[in-house]
Amino acid sequence: MLLYKFLSLSFPLRRECLNPFHRALPMGSRRRGNDSFGGFSAMRHVKFLLSLLSLLSSLATAQTYPAGPMRIVVPFPPGGGTDIFARALAQKLNEAWQVPVIVENRSGANGTIGSAYVAKAPPDGHTTLLIPSGFAVNPSIYPKLPFDTAKDFAPVSLLAEGPLVLSVHPSFPPRSVKEFTAFLKARPGEINYGSSGNGSPPHLAAELFKLLSGVRMNHIPYKGAGPAAIDLFAGQIPIYFMNALQVTQYVRAGKVRALGVTTAQRFAQLPEVPTIAEAGVPGYALSNWYGILAPAATPRTSITKLHAEIARILSLPDIKERLTNQGAILVGNTPEEFAAYLRSEMATAAKIVKAAGMTALN
Repeated sequence: MLLYKFLSLSFPLRRECLNPFHRALPMGSRRRGNDSFGGFSAMRHVKFLLSLLSLLSSLATAQTYPAGPMRIVVPFPPGGGTDIFARALAQKLNEAWQVPVIVENRSGANGTIGSAYVAKAPPDGHTTLLIPSGFAVNPSIYPKLPFDTAKDFAPVSLLAEGPLVLSVHPSFPPRSVKEFTAFLKARPGEINYGSSGNGSPPHLAAELFKLLSGVRMNHIPYKGAGPAAIDLFAGQIPIYFMNALQVTQYVRAGKVRALGVTTAQRFAQLPEVPTIAEAGVPGYALSNWYGILAPAATPRTSITKLHAEIARILSLPDIKERLTNQGAILVGNTPEEFAAYLRSEMATAAKIVKAAGMTALN
């Protein structure tokens, strides 16, 4: 009714032009000249006005967003790299927008529980999901996810990349990748390694190492990076491909020994640690990364505004120093670039999963 009144005031149209149930005029009785402003012509104006109203609504949304508290859902327990990144981001969003920004840990099933929660959240831009690279692995090892990875989320930005670090407890004998490989080959299937869960980045990294080096290890999945790290420090597990955001400070403190990094280039914060490829496993290369998603139907204007603010935050000197020193290579790319990156990572993960025979159970 409001739209009808708006159109009536804006254009002196005959009522039948706005009434879709009005009987059409016979072909020979259509008026011409200035009064031919009906039929299909009127419908074109109606469509134009509807598009204009949609645009005005989007602009209003952009001006009022965020309209209340925000949540960054971390689909893992506190203490891991995803959680570290989320809390740094939440603090700066709160300072910039003056609204509460809550980090909510919803862990389980390698991030599936928290991801499903965000996929079904109201698409208003106030609930987002901070993911690690394991998000791209889930479709290949979980055949019945409670969401569609490609369709139920709107990419916002790739926040950062970085290596995983092949880390061992100081009591573990090998002191290089070559010694590590020889040690495991002499004890096939006798040594355990930990991960932050089935399909997680550490799991993928270890399985790729097994595939390319020919060693055999037993997988011990934990419910998140924090619990796995605690057991590595305590010597309960001797091996863990640990993300750089967690491990750098502990390598410097001598609590763990770093044998190699998973990326194709050395890691600037641990320059003395070789890449796994150069240390004895040719062709090995794997990146860990963090990104942020929103529910699929989130207004484009909200996505654009959120991305712009995140890019600004990642350029702040204190954030750059803090996260770079902990091992992150900050990115902050566009939603379109992150969408393409995510598709590529999913394809790569699928190849590794198939070649290594990974499942949700191993």
